[in-house]
Amino acid sequence: MLKPMTIEADWGGHLVKLTWVAAAAPPEKDVTSVHGVCFYEGKIVLVRVKTRGYNLPGGHVEAGETPGEALHRECLEEACAEGVIRPVGMIEVSHENNPNFVPGGKYPLVGYQVFYRMDITACHPFTRENECTARIWVEPGELPHVIEDHELILCAVEAALDCGPVSKPLDD
Repeated sequence: MLKPMTIEADWGGHLVKLTWVAAAAPPEKDVTSVHGVCFYEGKIVLVRVKTRGYNLPGGHVEAGETPGEALHRECLEEACAEGVIRPVGMIEVSHENNPNFVPGGKYPLVGYQVFYRMDITACHPFTRENECTARIWVEPGELPHVIEDHELILCAVEAALDCGPVSKPLDD
């Protein structure tokens, strides 16, 4: 099991503290986004988001969705893929030292990005709809050289690799 790891990041002028936690059970109301380490034929899918480069598929949880439902929707929208999922960990996002934090704004003072392993069962033709312009398949060992995100994403990938394939669907 991975130990907690903390980094600081500047997200568009907002200083945030990010901590990897090898568990995925925050209160649903505190989950702001979900992301999938999605496997297909031994490779991981990355999507090119117009403004962020190559990333894991994922996004915000919409009103009325569970985190699992949000992940299924995001993977279908961004990667044109469906599959079975299992939570593998989360990143705690703290704005406690962010001088630009807006109380009562879009994000809570402390929120969570939940990461899942998805084993793809249906890979559809890529449509370039929504904000994604490309989909690529990357060998796990090459992912650090391709993904354009902070290093805690590699904790999620390692956790997804360690847990092995999802044997049955997660109840959403």
